[in-house]
Amino acid sequence: MDKKFVAILKATFAVFVWGVSFVATKIALRYVSPVTVVWLRFATGVIVLAAAVFLRKQFRWIKAKDALYFILLGFIGITFHQWLQSNGLVTTQASTTAWIVATVPIFMALLGWIVLKESMNGLQILGVFVAAAGVLLVVAKGDLTTLFQGHFGTTGDLLILISAPNWAVFSVLSRRGLKQFPPALMMLYVMFFGWLLTSILFFASPGLSEISLMPWQGWVAVVVVLGIFSSGIAYIFYYDALSILTVAQTGAFVYLEPFVTAIVAAFLLSEKLGLLGYLGGITILVGIWLVNQNKKKI
Repeated sequence: MDKKFVAILKATFAVFVWGVSFVATKIALRYVSPVTVVWLRFATGVIVLAAAVFLRKQFRWIKAKDALYFILLGFIGITFHQWLQSNGLVTTQASTTAWIVATVPIFMALLGWIVLKESMNGLQILGVFVAAAGVLLVVAKGDLTTLFQGHFGTTGDLLILISAPNWAVFSVLSRRGLKQFPPALMMLYVMFFGWLLTSILFFASPGLSEISLMPWQGWVAVVVVLGIFSSGIAYIFYYDALSILTVAQTGAFVYLEPFVTAIVAAFLLSEKLGLLGYLGGITILVGIWLVNQNKKKI
């Protein structure tokens, strides 16, 4: 079978799983607290990634300075990021979350402009404002009167919004590591240290007692969907695709993620975003497209 075709299948599968993951988190939160969801999810993810790394004979020990680097990434990308998203999903819709998370490229562009002094042209700046307008529409769920009254969504919407620039920071900081380590090995260390830090919160909470009472629906959502597929197989498949396709080609698949979430959330959670809410989602994607335009075009 053609390698490029296999890569496309793997990227599509990864994005589909990540789209479903927001819905799975909402389902899991019916039975256990956010910290328990995160702890179980990444305990499973570490096992899956470790198996993949060892099977591919990519494992190697890291130096102390690299350990500190991975601990920092683990805190930002796993412990803190997942705390924001899991707690945010307590009060926000899965579909709303997916659309807001889709703005990560916008924050990456802004970080590059502010921190790395990368230039931004007029088209890209317009894209930032277009995406921001889209976020407002999504958070308002089509009811613009709530914005004019000063009600910017729920507390969960705000936490999810904070998670977007947080992931952008994580992505920028990860660049150095990806030049030195295979992606699966790097994610294994990042996920492992992030899971260890989450363990502090988990054992300080009634997490163990929650696990013993969790029904099978919770186990399927947390361990199977979030752990094995989302935190394990999807990461492996996505980076496999990235090794065959270009960054632009692979990144384009991520645009499908919020649509997957919206469809699955409507079916399993009976979530409704409204016509203007979906218009906001499309507006976000237009903004992202503008930000990613070649600087030489204007």
